[in-house]
Amino acid sequence: MSTISAVTSANTLQARATGTTATTPTATKTLGVDDFMKLLATQFQQQDPLKPMDDTAFIAQTAQFTGLQQTNTLVQQMTQLNAAMTRVSANGYVGSQVTVDAGNGQTIVGQVTAVDTSGATPQVIINGKSYDVASVLRVELPPVLSPAPTTPSP
Repeated sequence: MSTISAVTSANTLQARATGTTATTPTATKTLGVDDFMKLLATQFQQQDPLKPMDDTAFIAQTAQFTGLQQTNTLVQQMTQLNAAMTRVSANGYVGSQVTVDAGNGQTIVGQVTAVDTSGATPQVIINGKSYDVASVLRVELPPVLSPAPTTPSP
């Protein structure tokens, strides 16, 4: 604990001297299935053969592992569902008049002529240029064309 405080204090003093903001790295690693299996294997290796692990503790750990696997599967399926819904939403823009945020405070208004789903995120094509579907600010229905009047034949 004192080492962390010393490093943090040193970073703070350096930041004050240079006029910059001190930042400290944060750990963002979470335990996954592989980590859980390694911990369980280590626990088995280290246990006393004359006093094996309690059955209820083993069952509880197995249930936690199963729950972790199911949660990971659910997250993957939700990610896939979100991507599919984004593609469907983008395809629904074809033919519509849209306003997109082109960056730098500019907006572009035009009709979506196509959707490109070959990249990581779908792109709407307006006037030959691609824009991320997330940049769509407004969608208007395409104008309804009335049929040309017909003249009765004599």
